[in-house]
Amino acid sequence: MIDIHSHILPGLDDGSPSLEESVEMMRIAARTGTTDIVATPHANLEYSFELELTERKIAELAAAAGPEPRIHRGCDLHLSYDNIQQALARPSRFTIDGGTYLLVEFPDLLIIRTAGDIFDMLLGAGVVPIITHPERNALLQQRLGELEGWVEQGCRVQVTAQSFLGRFGRQAREFAELLVRRGVAHLVASDAHDAEDRPPDLAGAYDYLRRKYGEEVAQRLLVDNPRRVLESRPIEVFEKPSATGKKWYRFW
Repeated sequence: MIDIHSHILPGLDDGSPSLEESVEMMRIAARTGTTDIVATPHANLEYSFELELTERKIAELAAAAGPEPRIHRGCDLHLSYDNIQQALARPSRFTIDGGTYLLVEFPDLLIIRTAGDIFDMLLGAGVVPIITHPERNALLQQRLGELEGWVEQGCRVQVTAQSFLGRFGRQAREFAELLVRRGVAHLVASDAHDAEDRPPDLAGAYDYLRRKYGEEVAQRLLVDNPRRVLESRPIEVFEKPSATGKKWYRFW
């Protein structure tokens, strides 16, 4: 499996507080079947994103933890005016491995009215926004139609693995399920912050999705589409999976 969203680097944000914690997170990821993990420190009003520091931290962690899983760089970009301007000016600083895809996070208390225009600008600059964990955002839970519209524009959607297992409550779990049933979930990632409460463990979500929707759906959300992100290849959009887990048809 490939994990495109984690706060695994020590001391950069509200994720891992130490190198020792980061090494343990790496061990958990490797033990539970993750081959590649993207380090995505926050860029928001509380934490600034520094590419060079991020790259140094990646090298430090890789040296301490060993070669597995492979660490890639990215950024968890908060949708603020300054961040958007910087991302448009120098997108490769923020995108995953300097490629096509960019994780974008909505504020918890406000859905920007011009979000569609912002996404158009990013897409026009060759950047594909990946909207992170909408199932955990109370406002986005009420805006499924807008979310589907952004997907039609070209955005993609990432759901948190532990949401399917109840970690973030009933509403988050139900909305995560709805996104899968509607065909609006394209990627599942850990959004790991530590080794205990929010670890980089995708195995439980993979097994849950496999049992409920079938192997093809689990494989697509946790292996195939994340690999496309790392390789800057298009993520195809498919029809809604059956609840019996037998079919997942491409429509464009």
